[in-house]
Amino acid sequence: MDRRTFLAGSGAVAISLVGARAALAQETATVTSLAELQQAINSATAGTTITMANGSYAVPSGSPITISNRHGSSSGPITIVAQTRGGVTLTGAQSFVFSGSSDITISGFAFRQSTTLEIPADCPRIRLTRNDLALAASTGHWVVVRGDDAKIDRNVFHDKSTVGVYLVIDGPGSEAMAQRTYILRNYFRDHTYGGANGGEPIRLGVSSRALSTADATVEYNLFERCNGDPEAISVKSSGNTIRYNTIRSSVGGLVLRHGNDNRVESNYLLSGENGIRIYGNDHLIVNNYVSGIAGAGVVLGSGTERDHYEGEPSSSRTGNDAPDRVTITLNTLRNNGQALVGESQRTVPPLDCVVADNLMVGDSGELVDMPYLAGLTWAGNIAWGQATNGNIPSSGVTRADPKLTAGTDGVYRLGSGSAAADAAAVDHSGHVSDDVDGQPRTAPYDVGADEYSTAAPVRRPLTSADVGPGAA
Repeated sequence: MDRRTFLAGSGAVAISLVGARAALAQETATVTSLAELQQAINSATAGTTITMANGSYAVPSGSPITISNRHGSSSGPITIVAQTRGGVTLTGAQSFVFSGSSDITISGFAFRQSTTLEIPADCPRIRLTRNDLALAASTGHWVVVRGDDAKIDRNVFHDKSTVGVYLVIDGPGSEAMAQRTYILRNYFRDHTYGGANGGEPIRLGVSSRALSTADATVEYNLFERCNGDPEAISVKSSGNTIRYNTIRSSVGGLVLRHGNDNRVESNYLLSGENGIRIYGNDHLIVNNYVSGIAGAGVVLGSGTERDHYEGEPSSSRTGNDAPDRVTITLNTLRNNGQALVGESQRTVPPLDCVVADNLMVGDSGELVDMPYLAGLTWAGNIAWGQATNGNIPSSGVTRADPKLTAGTDGVYRLGSGSAAADAAAVDHSGHVSDDVDGQPRTAPYDVGADEYSTAAPVRRPLTSADVGPGAA
């Protein structure tokens, strides 16, 4: 081999190795001040991880931490992480301010700022994970999402006593919705605002955006002592999935306030004041377990409008859209103030709605009170307990003992010999593949949220160990 060729080749290898080391060094950085953090963000590229040393940092007024024109990738996001979860506290008016950026992850921070943390419309694929949010704001919303494909997971939102929402999903302009937001395993607790409304944990849309399909998924979140609004999950957009959540000991319930084509599946609503309330069209309410609610387990509302429509004036858009083609099926409604009720204060009735194969149990009063019956189809429901049937048509209900048995988690499931076993009147193969416990649904189907099984449940009501910054 020519000696010059060998030396040149060795030099190329050396340069290559130096370049590789430089690239690796650029991928990770540990910073100990806000100035160092900003400098690291300004030079960050896809795959960069910036670790902030533990401590409390006061963000100067007018000089937030800016993330501008920074772009990670789907396989290599830019990650800004606290040294340990909750070990970095950010105070001041603002913390992170995003613009023109994508694929950014913020993890492990304790947010104590006094203004809203916003993900703007020009910032897709932003992730907030394992953070602790207890903002110092006197009023206002805490997190507002306008960008597409945001992921809000494993955070805790807690201790708000003033008007404002923990987490708002909006979108660009005044009518569109952010697309495909994923809200997973968050802990929403202790919203104590005492006004009539305006203190929701989650608001998914707003009346002007109601007809926009958001395609959001809200799953495995826990809500406890959320008392700032009658709506803990307030859906005001279309095409969303709300499933596997637990709402416990809260004023707020799960409300489809505006929008169409939403799926509410396998949620637990326990020992609170409000259950599931429905307006709008083409929703599926299936496999939910509602127990110990002071009001009704399910409210099938009435409307001020038959339907909302594009170009509608705001004066009617903010009104209630009467339910059309809503299916309420395979739910267990146990020991609530009432099982299923309607509303008489508005005059546009539900239309072409189906109430089928629900299990309704009560100790007193009456189970069903529907002021408008003409637009409803009833089939296969089972009623039990000291509560009377109410005005449910006799052709749509059977009074029989479901032999409910309490589990160690407090959930009442079907016992051996239950009258609900194999008793469904409807073929549910197109609705669901499993029950509220995550166990397979097989024909002939059982009535209520539980499909009888001797196996241990796959899903149960969530506890604080299942959600928040420490969740798996």
